[in-house]
Amino acid sequence: MSNALHIDEPDAFLTRHLTSDGFRVVDDESPDLALLRDATAVADFRSRFGNVPVIVLGGPESDTVDRVRAFERGCDDFLARPFEYQELVARIRAILRRTAAVEHDVLVAGPIRVDAATRTVTVEAEIVQLAGKEYELLLKLMSDERRVFTKDQLLRDVWGFRSLGRTRTLDSHASRLRRKLQSHGAGPFVLNVWGVGYRLLPDVTSSGA
Repeated sequence: MSNALHIDEPDAFLTRHLTSDGFRVVDDESPDLALLRDATAVADFRSRFGNVPVIVLGGPESDTVDRVRAFERGCDDFLARPFEYQELVARIRAILRRTAAVEHDVLVAGPIRVDAATRTVTVEAEIVQLAGKEYELLLKLMSDERRVFTKDQLLRDVWGFRSLGRTRTLDSHASRLRRKLQSHGAGPFVLNVWGVGYRLLPDVTSSGA
């Protein structure tokens, strides 16, 4: 892990302090993490550099709707301006630790295979393109492939939501993840256990599974 960061707009303050804290601010090379000012740029950025973790730095007018929409567009975290620099650094390091911890792991669940070093997901050897939170949701479900994770657990562990409230974020991501994983004819995957949450693979001990 080289701690290379991409910032999509010139920012002398961030560049100076991030460099002082041991990060490398890069432009044309693939970074370990990107700081983007607009969630609509996430897909385009990943089309150029691969499935890189992204923190969206929203404007001061950002609200909960903007945050949810940013996650739905695939960002890994969201922080609205003005923000405390130390909080940003803490979030950057948390994401880099999480990605570094599985950097050399290859995870397998049924026909699903994840190469964590390249963040490459395959089903029956066919590559599946996932957005950031779809990928993190898959990793969480793969951590115990037949366990039923509650919605509260998934929203807390994948999205970092402390106050859950009413949100369709998890359901919409789970639906897209299910559709993408099953696009090659395998499955079923990402099963909705009504009133509880989700699991990745069917419970083989259940009748009809």
